[in-house]
Amino acid sequence: MKWTKDGARIPIKSWCEQVENGAMKQAENLAAIPITFKHVALMPDCHVGYGMPIGGVIACQEAVIPNAVGVDIGCGMLAAQTSLPVADLKRDVVEDMVSAVRVRIPLGFEHHKAPQPWGGWDKAPLDCPPVRAELESARRQLGTLGGGNHFLEVQAGDDGLIWLMIHSGSRNFGLKIAEHYHQMALRIAESHKEPLPDKDLAWLERGTVKADEYLSAMNFALAFAKENRARMMKAFSEIVRRYTGCRIEQTIDIHHNYCAVEKHFGREVLVHRKGAISAMKGQTGIIPGSMGSSSYIVRGRGNPESFMSSSHGAGRCMGRNQACRSLSVDECNKAMAGIVHGQWSRDRKGHLDLSEAPQAYKNIDEVMAAQADLVEVLVKLQPLGVVKG
Repeated sequence: MKWTKDGARIPIKSWCEQVENGAMKQAENLAAIPITFKHVALMPDCHVGYGMPIGGVIACQEAVIPNAVGVDIGCGMLAAQTSLPVADLKRDVVEDMVSAVRVRIPLGFEHHKAPQPWGGWDKAPLDCPPVRAELESARRQLGTLGGGNHFLEVQAGDDGLIWLMIHSGSRNFGLKIAEHYHQMALRIAESHKEPLPDKDLAWLERGTVKADEYLSAMNFALAFAKENRARMMKAFSEIVRRYTGCRIEQTIDIHHNYCAVEKHFGREVLVHRKGAISAMKGQTGIIPGSMGSSSYIVRGRGNPESFMSSSHGAGRCMGRNQACRSLSVDECNKAMAGIVHGQWSRDRKGHLDLSEAPQAYKNIDEVMAAQADLVEVLVKLQPLGVVKG
């Protein structure tokens, strides 16, 4: 841990040395509201989010805050260790596999042409309006990457083996669920004249119908997100096996935007991890860097001060618009030297999108050093080929 700040209703404990002003204000707001428990924990990848910093962890005894989970519910990582030695994979094969992935897996705004079968559809909570509204569209989104910072990577592990990694979430489910229940929480706060330091921190009281609805919808989005990654990994691994003959040795899947009932400091609480992963003692996790830097397979140390959590990645040091304004294609290409990555994408208006360039993110090795008391490194991974949404 880097520092602790007292003086509010509960302390703020940070593994991030320098917290930007906006994120610090959000942490102070979290510490001030009456429902947070014990302390606010900031991970080393901390940066501004909606209401709560991304890279933040809180526990609440009797409430859930939709914006403390975030708008991409169930966003997370899936990593697969293959049997293929790093030394046996040539660059031209990586290029071929990356091209095949782009054809096989729908990216960005693309969907499957036909609805995808899944046993989980029958478990959709149809009493939740956004789930009901998104269900038909979601049937064609299952097994698709999405956009933003979502990616698929071929990686070289320092264990001598090739790894495959996917970063994706619950597509439009998470956004619509978050928006709907945040607005509901806000109306409840206004009707109760509940003073909020930030309207983005409106909450739903645990045990109420609306809180139960939200948690049910959130858990469905988590299941969808996990299945979404599994579908893509199946396609990804089939492509890699076709080109190399390798097999999958093990897989690791972990969410980093969710809320879970856990026991901490002797109390049953709702732990909100927004851009943070569970790092319970002995638990295996995934912490990616930027598309041009290392990623890590880790084992949790079960540190109670972080609510047994760690960072979910490197964390942004530059906003999306700032990156697009200030970076050039040449410098971004230099940062990606030696990595198969294709052309930089454009947004719907045709503007060049450099928001996911390595320069827009914190130094992942510094982030890992700052949380050595939260996780231990098992495998360090270097990107060889990247497919972005």
